[in-house]
Amino acid sequence: MPEHTVLPTGRRAAGCPFEPAAELTALREQPGLPRIPRYHPFFGQREARAVTRYHDVRAVFAHEDIGADLNADPDAPRTLFNQPGFLLGYDGPGHLRLRRMLAGAFTVRRLRELGPSIEKIVTGHLDAMQAAGPGADLVRAFALPIPSLVICDLLGVPHADRADFQHRSAVLLDATRPEQEQFANYAAMHAYMAELVARLRAEPGDGLLGEVIVKHGAEITDEELVGFGNLLLIAGHETTSNMIALGTLALLGEPDQLAAVRDEDDVATPAIEELLRHLSIVTYLDRRATTDVTIDGHRIATGEWLSLSLLAANHDPALVGEDAGLDVHRKPVPHLAFGFGAHQCLGQQLARIELKVALPALLRRFPDLRLAVPFERIEFRTLSPVHGVTSLPVTW
Repeated sequence: MPEHTVLPTGRRAAGCPFEPAAELTALREQPGLPRIPRYHPFFGQREARAVTRYHDVRAVFAHEDIGADLNADPDAPRTLFNQPGFLLGYDGPGHLRLRRMLAGAFTVRRLRELGPSIEKIVTGHLDAMQAAGPGADLVRAFALPIPSLVICDLLGVPHADRADFQHRSAVLLDATRPEQEQFANYAAMHAYMAELVARLRAEPGDGLLGEVIVKHGAEITDEELVGFGNLLLIAGHETTSNMIALGTLALLGEPDQLAAVRDEDDVATPAIEELLRHLSIVTYLDRRATTDVTIDGHRIATGEWLSLSLLAANHDPALVGEDAGLDVHRKPVPHLAFGFGAHQCLGQQLARIELKVALPALLRRFPDLRLAVPFERIEFRTLSPVHGVTSLPVTW
């Protein structure tokens, strides 16, 4: 196995891990779609085309002949990426079939109904932090448990099980873990979700998976439900928890902008969109050409892999002008933090609601919030496709 390094399309600036590294910016400024080495813990070493400019990334997302298909192998060990029901690995009619079964659970109207329960969860964790403080690891005390509990409620997963799935999710997204550990980890994930699906087949309850069973039970297999459940369980808490922690960290470095989010009611919406763009926590995604295609004059051959840098695209002057720094008063731009096209994130509105509740509430409860350690001691998850911090010590 090759030495683990940060993928060129995912490199962030030294000392400012919210922005693209100079070499990534230089890659974006190169003509064409440069070829880069791409190692994947399940698919091995291969070459990929780096897609880094905003309009190119958007065009690739939208192109019907460039797929998210990860070539799942039914004879290989199960992984999240090699699992029926893993929505991000489907294209065309298969993708539409599965996505429509979930779409009803993620309407804006239905998610807004979750607002009071999200506010209750946020308030409860702020109360606990205040009672135990001053001082906390914001990841463990606030950023991680809030979206974990919300997704448990949405899916119908017992709250008591969240510590286990948080651990399994952390292993899954850690590219340094040996292959056999990853296979064993996913076997445990699969076994847990298979047991939950069996229970929900008997008694669906009122969670999302139960609703899918009630409405589409004859159309969907247990294996597909397992893939659904594991994907949503992981995606539903990993991305939002990292956004809460990193968003807080970014604002702590910009006191005037932090004050605006804390004190100005009309800033929350543009601030969340700006943080999503600026942080680009889903740093890169893979795609593959299913036939010969041309993107903005760049020819891509059948079977070629592409590594899409959402980080570089969201900082492209073509999207935000020459100043791509954090500006919570910026008029929202059509960023690519949730992707684009057929595979655009199904849970994006849920993430927005959670962030809009959690971040201002945290800053208002603790107006003197600050780091408890020097910035240089913060440990970032540089080898994960989902950018984040392992912990965030704060005090007030």
